[in-house]
Amino acid sequence: MALIDSKEIAYTNYRGNLEQRGRPIGRELRGIRGEEAIRVFVRAGGIRRGGKGDHVNIKMPNGRILTIPGNRELKIGLLKDAIKKAGLTDERFMELV
Repeated sequence: MALIDSKEIAYTNYRGNLEQRGRPIGRELRGIRGEEAIRVFVRAGGIRRGGKGDHVNIKMPNGRILTIPGNRELKIGLLKDAIKKAGLTDERFMELV
């Protein structure tokens, strides 16, 4: 069990999915658009840089560079990988949305 907040506990269910108060956290990440994710990563300390086409590069404080497409809904795997590379947790990302 991992402590998220003094009132909320995250745990792994029988399928191995992280849940918070009985709801899978991954489902909350669905429907996030590229521009929305870019704003969150900038709020988390990232520096927005140019990219090719509609893609945007964001340099995070940990030195990692994220490339996010800006014009469409992000697939869950791309978003979760970007969150991990940025040094954030799913819960922290959702707080910043």
